[in-house]
Amino acid sequence: MNKAIPLMIQGTHSDAGKSALVTALCRIFVQDGFNTAPFKSQNMALNSYITACGKEIGRAQGVQAEAAGVVATTDMNPILIKPSGEYKSQIVVNGKPYKNMKAGAYRQDFFQKGLQLIRESYDRLSIQYERIVIEGAGSPAEVNLNDRELVNMRVAQIANAPVILIGDIEKGGVFASLVGTLQLIEPKDRKRVIGVIINKFRGDVSLLQPGLTWFEEYTGVPILGVVPYMDDLLIEAEDSVVLSNYTSKVDSSKEIDIAVIRYPMISNFTDIDPFFEETDCHVRFVRKAEELGEPDLLILPGSKNTIEDMMFLHDTGLANRILDLEQKETMIVGICGGYQMLGNRIEDKYGMESSKKMAEGLGLIPMTTSMASKKTTVQSRGIAIFGEKNIPVSGYEIHMGESHYEKECNHFVQLSERNEGMITHDKQIIGTYFHGIFHNDLFREVLLNEIRQTKGLSPIHNRASFAIKREEGFDLLAKVVRENIQLDRIHRMIIDFQEKEQETGSKVE
Repeated sequence: MNKAIPLMIQGTHSDAGKSALVTALCRIFVQDGFNTAPFKSQNMALNSYITACGKEIGRAQGVQAEAAGVVATTDMNPILIKPSGEYKSQIVVNGKPYKNMKAGAYRQDFFQKGLQLIRESYDRLSIQYERIVIEGAGSPAEVNLNDRELVNMRVAQIANAPVILIGDIEKGGVFASLVGTLQLIEPKDRKRVIGVIINKFRGDVSLLQPGLTWFEEYTGVPILGVVPYMDDLLIEAEDSVVLSNYTSKVDSSKEIDIAVIRYPMISNFTDIDPFFEETDCHVRFVRKAEELGEPDLLILPGSKNTIEDMMFLHDTGLANRILDLEQKETMIVGICGGYQMLGNRIEDKYGMESSKKMAEGLGLIPMTTSMASKKTTVQSRGIAIFGEKNIPVSGYEIHMGESHYEKECNHFVQLSERNEGMITHDKQIIGTYFHGIFHNDLFREVLLNEIRQTKGLSPIHNRASFAIKREEGFDLLAKVVRENIQLDRIHRMIIDFQEKEQETGSKVE
């Protein structure tokens, strides 16, 4: 059986645009008739994705699978590292929690197991697909880590993949970072680099041409494309590094002000993405009490360490400000960890997430949450009860905590086998484990029109479908990348790379 033809995308540093380029290539290869899958051996991220069978992988690989039009599986991301503070992370293996490990122990004790997992997952993918687009992490020139790395050139060797190196020109020094990376990687690995792509360029490409010519002459490595800076493509961010791009200031030109608490261990903040596409909404992330102001909607998003983030709210004065907003009848929605914070107390007696045993919650819901050893990861469908309206919704759950009500409350979502979450009679406070709740177009419309009504504004009906916009985003990303890279040349180069390997009877070194 023929194995898939791989292509690996590596970057000169984190946030160079690897995930977006892999997403684009997944869509491009599918458009060109190839059955394609993404692959990332090891992902470090707090934004995760739940597969159809209830397993957890990095969100970027789930999104890339959607761009490729295939069902996401754990083979596309066999190792997920979820930082939980204090130099410790939860290690998720094949979609399930493996153990909590500190960085040193992970590097020393997990390496061989990780290597085996990566080989097995890649081999399974390789016999199912025609093309595999592999994403690296950070930089392949991390000389202090390369002897036991599991995500860059070692993976290229396992897959026998040619590599395209991507550099982010927006941050400055792109030629220095590209040349430096090529000089620092091992000679056998440098032979794998078939070319480079410069990403996030703004302006006239002709002004860049002298640099492109110099680079090719100096390194002997071809420039395979210059991709322009792209805004508003609806491609979900992989981790919280992108949050620095968002403001905490109110935009008075928008009718609805949405504030999102940005605690240190914020996770799955992509729940908020649909609001960025609403013309009447302005979304801002706040870390300080003085930034909070008086929003129309306050969202407490997910958290990887709920107790630590709850203590952050107390320490910064944000907890008191949130209680002030509750008294002023501001609508407040807590999702997953944010839902747990709305309760009376969060307990972690066995140290599942935190070294701290307990934190007092906001007391807005009569509920206590206890962290459990078993992790809930499931895709769900149900009916959201919002006042007199029953709204079909779909989403996913991913949490360690088990929440218990201290008195009877109105449940928020009715599932086939159970009820989930809580909503107050006046619809002011909503708590739910349901990630993706705002991605449901009808629910989002009803929620925003409730806010508009309280402000004396006319409702807006038939808002644009976020799912359709997202598909359009994939297509637009693919179109822009296709127009700005030498795609035919890349096709020839990856085929030539594989043919050379077959002719020599050994992997290219």
